[in-house]
Amino acid sequence: MTSGGGKRVLELNGIVKDYASEAGTFRALDGVDVAVDQGEFLSIMGPSGSGKSTLMNIIGCLDSATEGAYRFDGVDISAYDEKALAKLRNDSIGFVFQQFNLLPRLSSRANVALPLVYSGVSLKDRNARADELLALVGLEGKELSRPSQLSGGQQQRVAVARALANNPRLLLADEPTGALDTKTGAEVLALFRDLNAARGVTAVIVTHDPGVAAATNRVVRIQDGRITYDGPPTEQALAGVGHAYDPA
Repeated sequence: MTSGGGKRVLELNGIVKDYASEAGTFRALDGVDVAVDQGEFLSIMGPSGSGKSTLMNIIGCLDSATEGAYRFDGVDISAYDEKALAKLRNDSIGFVFQQFNLLPRLSSRANVALPLVYSGVSLKDRNARADELLALVGLEGKELSRPSQLSGGQQQRVAVARALANNPRLLLADEPTGALDTKTGAEVLALFRDLNAARGVTAVIVTHDPGVAAATNRVVRIQDGRITYDGPPTEQALAGVGHAYDPA
């Protein structure tokens, strides 16, 4: 299921991911089909071991599928090598992680500007872009603060600003509220909602938390490597009750 309202950002068809171990081959994903349209705000939800992290890594081009096809902006990237995947990640996908992953010795401005360094943007332009994004996420006046001088919520806002630096086609967040208290987590979720509603940012949040999934417009549930639900965040869907998966 997709919103059907915008251009397709990504489409996964028949994705299989196998891992080899001493005990034999483990299948983490077993024929996954997922499509995301421009402007969507959705969550990928599942318990530990369900395959959601593996799916996130494939969506984010951090890993490749064993079988299946992956199209990003209409281009089949299934056979991309690591160099091509790295360029796609930097140019088109913004990542937000549970533990912020900020460089402790750098200011907020320098942390946000980091992806622009790899894109060859001049110092003046990347600083201006970083300051613009810090203001966007409510951190005007914190440009020169280091991570240790910021609260957890502020650090995550810096991480969101950094993820937006290259104006990515997709914002991909892995448990973005997992290291935050309830109030701060709600504020970060509200920031994601605002970015989606006001600026049309396409966002995918990977979570095990029904409360986080409830804040999104669409829930994709995964269990034992298979999609079991793809639709609105109803109470039943968030509780993992029933099946309403329609791959069409």
